[in-house]
Amino acid sequence: MTLLEVSIFALFTAQFLKIFFIRPVNIYTFFTSGGMPSSHSAFVSSLAISVGLKYGFQSDLFAIVTVFALIVTYDASGVRRAVGQQANVLNNLIHHLEGRNFSNDKSLIKEDLKELIGHTPFEVFAGVLLGTLIALINWFYIF
Repeated sequence: MTLLEVSIFALFTAQFLKIFFIRPVNIYTFFTSGGMPSSHSAFVSSLAISVGLKYGFQSDLFAIVTVFALIVTYDASGVRRAVGQQANVLNNLIHHLEGRNFSNDKSLIKEDLKELIGHTPFEVFAGVLLGTLIALINWFYIF
């Protein structure tokens, strides 16, 4: 498998596993972001490990891909998680204010904001571990 194929396989594997970790079990979760394990982290970690194995862990290419992977995993557990927490607060506030006549404009938000956007550090770690395992299995048993 090529580096891209390994990475995409890790991404889809993580997305598939989300179906069983998010309750209630729902096929739709395959197409959503957030949850366990982090598919973003699996995607970039499998790429970084595959590049390291193929081109060497001392190579400039591995360094570039690792920096990219660190940025993605930090964003998944930091910024995107904070956005999800803010969506939760806003949804609760809107539900609390429903029925009160603060505004006649009910078209401000037609549906709840998506709360499951980011990841906990454990979900990111699980994604990194999954991506690493897939890259190692590919390198030592398939490649």
